[in-house]
Amino acid sequence: MSLVNTRELMDAAAAAGIGQGAFNIIHLETAEGLVAGAEAAGVPLILQISENCARFHGGLEPLARGALAIARDASVPVALHLDHAESEELALQAVDLGFGSVMYDGAHLPYADNVEATRRVAAYAHERGVHVEAELGKVGGKDGAHAPGVRTDPGEARDFVAATGVDALAVAVGSSHAMTERNAQLDLELITRLKDAVQLPLVLHGSSGVADETLVAAIRAGMTKINVSTHLNGFFTRAVREYLDANPTVVDSRKYIAAGRDALVVETARLLTLFAKVN
Repeated sequence: MSLVNTRELMDAAAAAGIGQGAFNIIHLETAEGLVAGAEAAGVPLILQISENCARFHGGLEPLARGALAIARDASVPVALHLDHAESEELALQAVDLGFGSVMYDGAHLPYADNVEATRRVAAYAHERGVHVEAELGKVGGKDGAHAPGVRTDPGEARDFVAATGVDALAVAVGSSHAMTERNAQLDLELITRLKDAVQLPLVLHGSSGVADETLVAAIRAGMTKINVSTHLNGFFTRAVREYLDANPTVVDSRKYIAAGRDALVVETARLLTLFAKVN
């Protein structure tokens, strides 16, 4: 139980044909709420810290060490993942800090440069037993691999995986980052073609904009890792607003932050259970 390598969770989910939830931390209280939700569901969880989040906190190490401590104390398997690192140096730092996986996002680079940079990160990580995710395509919301209308090509994906040696691939199939409405339409046929082409776990970014039934269909089509951030942030923020509206004189931030943290538990448990029971 407790802290595990991401590879263990990804391999188990891929072999079972189920989805593995990977949910983003914003600050320590979200990590606490997400892990509590995983414990309530009795389902493993991948905690994610993004490069943007590390920048907000002035660096990766403080939040990472807190998240690692929370993971070690969990009653279910929890892995820690670096999400959307465009900095090679940050990816290597995460490996050294004890992350179970890193995502190097070179999708903004020309293809050949993306291959070379991803290969360097993968070599460093694999020497230390760390799982590596990369991105190919354009995923919207960040002008990266999920930009609207762009899709990952299966042939290019196969060549990219062979050239870099990565363990999982984030692909562009119709989702977009930071969506607040769950109405994204995914190309399920493309997901199946990509899975057949790369023979690796596929990762869906921008899952906050995808409805439950479509997420289930995507997992059945071949998706393994399901990243969620904005959707869960909404539960946290709405609970804080409701608490402050009901208690306008409160000054102790622990009171309203606790309301937000508690709101994460139920939805985290629900999503993890949804993904884990696809079959």
